[in-house]
Amino acid sequence: MNFLVRSAQIKDSSSSLHNLTKDILIENGVIRAIEDHIPFEGKIIESDGLKASAGWFDLRAHYCDPGEEHREDLISGTKVAAAGGFTDVALLPNTQPVISAKNNLSYYQKWNRDSAVQLHPMAALTLNCEGKELTEMIDLNASGAVAFTDGIKPIWHTDVMLKGLQYVQKFNGLLINRAEDQWLTAFGHMNEGKTSTLLGLSGMPKLAETIMIERDLKLLEYTGGRLHFTLVSTQESIELIKSAQQKGLNVTCDVGVNYLKYNEEAVGDYDSRLKVNPPYRTEQDRLALINAVKDGTVNAIVSDHMPFDEERKKLEFDLAAFGTPNQQTFYAVLLDAFGDQVDELLPLFTSSPRKLLGLSPARIAVGEEACLTLFTNESWTFDAASNRSKSVASPLFGKTLPGRVLGVVNKGQVVLN
Repeated sequence: MNFLVRSAQIKDSSSSLHNLTKDILIENGVIRAIEDHIPFEGKIIESDGLKASAGWFDLRAHYCDPGEEHREDLISGTKVAAAGGFTDVALLPNTQPVISAKNNLSYYQKWNRDSAVQLHPMAALTLNCEGKELTEMIDLNASGAVAFTDGIKPIWHTDVMLKGLQYVQKFNGLLINRAEDQWLTAFGHMNEGKTSTLLGLSGMPKLAETIMIERDLKLLEYTGGRLHFTLVSTQESIELIKSAQQKGLNVTCDVGVNYLKYNEEAVGDYDSRLKVNPPYRTEQDRLALINAVKDGTVNAIVSDHMPFDEERKKLEFDLAAFGTPNQQTFYAVLLDAFGDQVDELLPLFTSSPRKLLGLSPARIAVGEEACLTLFTNESWTFDAASNRSKSVASPLFGKTLPGRVLGVVNKGQVVLN
């Protein structure tokens, strides 16, 4: 398909075209020309205030396929991704069966042949994500696993974490952990503090996160390797990671986009759509995360797309499942949190995730394969008509939001909202 993107402001801080408004001609999936004005009689994509960046990359999402397709499947999931501006998505391994063998990886690789949204499966670090025995990491890496993690489960076994850090060094792989001591959070439903006490809900202490980060940083210092903490949620965690980075340890981290918007007080009316793990913390923690994004301590912003059906969310707060669908509202939340500064954050969900996973960068340049996200700052309404997910358990459902994604261009295809 040949088409023209008309008068788009290019957002690519690594390019001399950054902030320039240009026409972009795409022929057979390749950028053929970038000029001030290109005469063209075919399909033209244009919109007031249109911006074009390298395709967005989500480093953490769960499509529940195979195994729980009633929550989300690859068809609905990739529609959500495209509507949210993502050309690439790294998927968690917590499926049924768990992504722990070559044939599990091939399921997604076959899907990628005909999809504008490319899926990058992360393999389980341990068999069945139980934390007891390592998977065949070297074979899985050779077969296309982009990273190793137990996904929604923390790597609780200290010796397994140590050996995992040793094994990834054989192929310069990335080990990802969501830091949580589950013995300290076993009966919790939200952040432990004044708000949880007032609501009469069992709390999840910050200590559960920081104590595991301290453990893992000690192990990293001892073994070497590459370690990434996902969904960091506290000021203390940020300080520990920043100190480790300054010491030269090869450690990175990400934050979930909604943690930049919400704090613990948001659940004050027992809204189960705001029940997540880790829980939203204090306002001081939220501001610390925002500062860490700005100062470079945070290496990626993720959606943490975790969809659930109404039967699992429309319940009393203490019975509801942890997680919300966040991918389609990703840019709107960032605009709400950062305003005009949001364009400066683009590397955190374009180039940085690709670099962390050792993937080739997406560039806006003549001769490069077209991998673009097209977006504006216009408002839109997130409702039943616009929602692409099987889940409606978003706290933003039914609201008018800033930041409309026009569509994505990738693998010779264009998907428009």
